[in-house]
Amino acid sequence: MKLNFRVLLLAGLSLVLAACQSTTIRDAWSDPNYAGGPLKKMFVLGISGNAGERRTFEDIMVAKLNAAGAQAVPAYRSLPAEGRIPEADLDRAVRESGADALLLTRIRRVDTRTRVSTAMVPGPMGPGWYGWYSGWYAVPDVQQYDIATVETTVFATATKAVIWTGVTETFEPTSVQKDAPGFADVIIGALRERKLLPVPRATSGY
Repeated sequence: MKLNFRVLLLAGLSLVLAACQSTTIRDAWSDPNYAGGPLKKMFVLGISGNAGERRTFEDIMVAKLNAAGAQAVPAYRSLPAEGRIPEADLDRAVRESGADALLLTRIRRVDTRTRVSTAMVPGPMGPGWYGWYSGWYAVPDVQQYDIATVETTVFATATKAVIWTGVTETFEPTSVQKDAPGFADVIIGALRERKLLPVPRATSGY
C-alpha cells in the first residue's frame, strides 16, 4: 500500500498549527517609578457584554492569582451589571473590597487572518543520484485562523495610576472556559517578572 505523502504532510502541518493555540504578549509596559512592592490584593474585572463569559473569566483569573500567592476577588460579586460599569460604582466596589490593585481586561478585537505557505512534497523519483531532488514539487497551503487581541491593565487603587499594561494575542480562540487558564498564566508570568506579585512560598518536601 503506497503512502500519500501530500496528505500526510498537510495533516502534519494541521497538527503543528493546532499545537500553536496559545496566548502570547505582543506589547507590555510597566511604570519604572513604581515602588509599592508586590500587590497584596487584586480586584479582577473583565469587561464583557456577556455576563456568563465575564463571570467565567473572573473566576478563572482569581483562582490562578490566588494559586500564585496573590489574594484576588472577582468584580461580579459586587458589580453584577454587564457592559461598561459607571466610574462611581467601580470606585465604591474597589474601595469596599480592600484591594490595592485593579486588574481590568477587555477584548480589543478578533481578526481573521490568512497564512499562505508552500510545502514541498515528494512525487515520482527520477533515476540517478539527483533523481531524489527532481521528484519534489511545491504544493500551496492556505490556512485561515482567528487572533483575539486582549488588553489587560493593572491600576494602583490608591492613585488610579497604571502600574502595568499589556496587549496579548490568542491564536484560534475557542471559548473563555478553555482559553482563560492559559491567558491567566501568561499575565501572571508577566506580573511576576516585574515583581508585582508575591514571591511563591517554598514548598516542603515532606
